[in-house]
Amino acid sequence: MKLSKTKRLAADAMLAAMFFVLSLFSINLPGMKITLDSLPILVAAMLLGPLDGLAVGLVGSFLNQMITYGFTATTLLWILPAGLRGLLVGLYAKRHAFSLNVRQMIFITVATALLVTALNTLLLYIDSWVYSYSYIAALPTVALRIAAGIITAVVFSLLLPTILSALRRALGEKDEPSAPED
Repeated sequence: MKLSKTKRLAADAMLAAMFFVLSLFSINLPGMKITLDSLPILVAAMLLGPLDGLAVGLVGSFLNQMITYGFTATTLLWILPAGLRGLLVGLYAKRHAFSLNVRQMIFITVATALLVTALNTLLLYIDSWVYSYSYIAALPTVALRIAAGIITAVVFSLLLPTILSALRRALGEKDEPSAPED
């Protein structure tokens, strides 16, 4: 989608703020977090492109980390999975001319959900090593984290066509997306 730099920056800021707010309304369980915060990342990446998805993921996740934990030795590591998700989804969407069908959306959202789960599991291990706490208690939740990530990704994939279409119409573009300026 072709937007002025000002509108793109405003859209990215709004989506990062949405990420932050959604991350505050998450369900925190031992070793896992169930959240809807990745939806704004997916919207930014599929509507505006890989750099916007990356920016929304990094900024939104950074804000969440700062409010929840403050700046720690592992803060920069914890923001990487969300940024990487936005980048990869955006690259995939760009490769398909920002016109993904539901099957393609399910593929990329599930693939990146699995990647984020793997990275977060690794980061949990690193964090436990840095701060000397037991990582073993979080291991039984790996299967639950994978299942929650897949279910969330599929639900998002079913909602995204409607969301993206409505946003394109609101921004004055026909339902046929055009490549954003990167």
